[in-house]
Amino acid sequence: MFGYVYINQKSLSDENKKQYQSYYCGLCHVLRKSCGVRGQMLLNYDMTFLIILLTGLYELPNEELRFVCPLHPGKKKTAFVNDASRYASDMNVLLSYYNLVDDWKDDRNYPKHVISLMLKKDYGRISRKYPRQAQALDTYITKLDELESEKEENIDAISGLTGEMLGEIFAWKNDIWAEELHCLGFYLGKFIYLMDAYEDLDKDKKKNEYNPFYGLERDNPKDFETISKLILTSMMSECAKSFERLPILQHADIIRNILYSGVWSKYEYLQEKKKKRRNPK
Repeated sequence: MFGYVYINQKSLSDENKKQYQSYYCGLCHVLRKSCGVRGQMLLNYDMTFLIILLTGLYELPNEELRFVCPLHPGKKKTAFVNDASRYASDMNVLLSYYNLVDDWKDDRNYPKHVISLMLKKDYGRISRKYPRQAQALDTYITKLDELESEKEENIDAISGLTGEMLGEIFAWKNDIWAEELHCLGFYLGKFIYLMDAYEDLDKDKKKNEYNPFYGLERDNPKDFETISKLILTSMMSECAKSFERLPILQHADIIRNILYSGVWSKYEYLQEKKKKRRNPK
């Protein structure tokens, strides 16, 4: 699920890169404070986007921390921490726990199983703190298992499960922005699920595992790439529309960079790989 919501480094200013990195470092700091070193192991860029989005919308003040990173000890780093960082940290744990359990179930990945056991207590604590979001994730897991076991070919139906779950996570508070944040998270969640399925299509074929794109590829062999790109584009188009309806000025350039460009980095990488396979030197 993770690994698709990232910046396009080439088209972002140096100042915005520094700010983005500071929110990322802030997430790392909060994860360590909340869950220890095991929490830092869950660090990802996807939840950094949620922090920046919520910070811009609610205009949250940052606590600036100066520290030396053990991984990059050359000079001191700056971390931005605020209430959105703490919320995103908790959501990071919930989503990561699900991913770890899912990887154990699908691939019998023992190291990830061990990490999931280490996180079980934290998962329970955060679930009690955010029952709505935890319930949305539990419902998602159950329904996704059902549809995948039935080999559901309705792309909209199965991707909508991830959308609904992420929509609940993006809707941080029960306020006037909840509906629009839910909408943004809904379409971003659909995009993430479908982008993940698109990336795994060849691998799933070899392993004879479920993939929602099988039906589309079977029925449209010549136009599959065009149609799948249109589907992915429509998801991000709706997601971007939701963002543009929100009154966000702070960090708007970073958010637009991610929504209009950064999320396509993996897709463009996959297209390059396919091109090289078709035209090897």
